[in-house]
Amino acid sequence: MLGWVLDCDERAGRYLDLTGLDPDTLRAGLDDPAVLVSGIEFLTNHEPDLIRAAEALAVTPEELVAAKDALST
Repeated sequence: MLGWVLDCDERAGRYLDLTGLDPDTLRAGLDDPAVLVSGIEFLTNHEPDLIRAAEALAVTPEELVAAKDALST
């Protein structure tokens, strides 16, 4: 999912700007549930991206939201 977010330079820049992460922190946190949740939250805050990401990943938007909820617990 983060791969999809970061695949587009404009979207990746927006994600980094909104989350306050920098590339080094992001790389270091790829196994951190909080970093993964931040990617899904980024998508849920912009429905067109959520829908496109779900389509690209062959899941439903609801499944992405459920993954966020599961990672948040």
